[in-house]
Amino acid sequence: MQSVSALSRCVGDPDRFTQDYWARRPLHRPGGDPQGFDDLLTLADVDRIVSSMSIRLPAFRLVKDGRTLPASAVTKTARTGSRSVSGMADPVKIFRQFELGATIVLQGLHRYWLPLGRFCRDLETDLGHPTQVNAYITPPSARGLAVHSDEHDVFVLQVFGIKAWQVFEADDRAGERTPLVDVAVSPGDCLYIPKGFPHAATAQDEASGHLTVGILSPTWRGVLDEAVAMAGEEAEFAQLLPLRFADDREAFGRAVEERLQAFSRWVEKADPDEIAGRLSRRFLTGRQPLLAGHLQRLLAVPTLADDSIVARRLGAMLVLEVKDQELAAYLGDRELRMPGWVAPVMPAILESDRLAVRDLSPHLDQDGRLVLVRRLLREGLREGVG
Repeated sequence: MQSVSALSRCVGDPDRFTQDYWARRPLHRPGGDPQGFDDLLTLADVDRIVSSMSIRLPAFRLVKDGRTLPASAVTKTARTGSRSVSGMADPVKIFRQFELGATIVLQGLHRYWLPLGRFCRDLETDLGHPTQVNAYITPPSARGLAVHSDEHDVFVLQVFGIKAWQVFEADDRAGERTPLVDVAVSPGDCLYIPKGFPHAATAQDEASGHLTVGILSPTWRGVLDEAVAMAGEEAEFAQLLPLRFADDREAFGRAVEERLQAFSRWVEKADPDEIAGRLSRRFLTGRQPLLAGHLQRLLAVPTLADDSIVARRLGAMLVLEVKDQELAAYLGDRELRMPGWVAPVMPAILESDRLAVRDLSPHLDQDGRLVLVRRLLREGLREGVG
């Protein structure tokens, strides 16, 4: 399972998906393995999260027949230390509402459930777009959300039970026409729904659970917004509008025209690489940190020796860029600046799944390679295995 990319697990052939389906039309892909997504979430995992993890609003909600239940129906106030904490999940109330037909929605699950955090990181690497995950656990024969459309593309991963899904044309807001997709989605299946396509699902004879992986794709409009934001840093565009500007519409129109012409001149001189760099860095430094096991790694740093073996850490992201005679390393959740002398050795580290510290001897002396690998351990890019 681990040798298959996250995107391939969803769509099968990534190239065919990109060419024929991405942002164009829905796709139902039968998985063939009912346990195909058991490594991401199971019914037992849901039970554990709800019953023992003390999750708080807005990390969950319950919906029934298209309506979100009030917080008072599913939460309690408890104490942590000397402080009162409100909005805490009340397992007794939640399970009772589930029995009465409400769907449990676990929101932003990738932020606190490690298997989904890692899956999202792998999928973000495959897609080059940010992702998020919600889980929907629906009682037998029930429907949580009414027909609706999302503002982003989604992958629906069926983890247990069966749900009947209908997906309609993008302009069919009420779901009144014959659906494009009308299918029973089984465990291990994936359903891709592009942005703006109305859809709804109903559990069948048993409880059903699926993951909705939202693809929070940036748009070209975001590029334009970035350019406008950069122009806004110029003193000319930071000036206040004239007092009582709305009183003389004609004069104000001329002033607007002047500023638009000034903006046009600014755009002609703007550096596309700077705009692209800003947006790229935002993606490469704005991901969810994945640091499970990092405490043990930190405690092992002092014992690192030349014969120590270090491995690529699962979920680690690393993109390198030379900047101002330094090496900028984008780690997914932050940017790390390193001295330029490490640049020749980093490709060897990137290309290896595991290596001994001494394997870096063609590039660095013993002190230098120990300093570098200790830094990589501290930053969570590598982990010691022996």
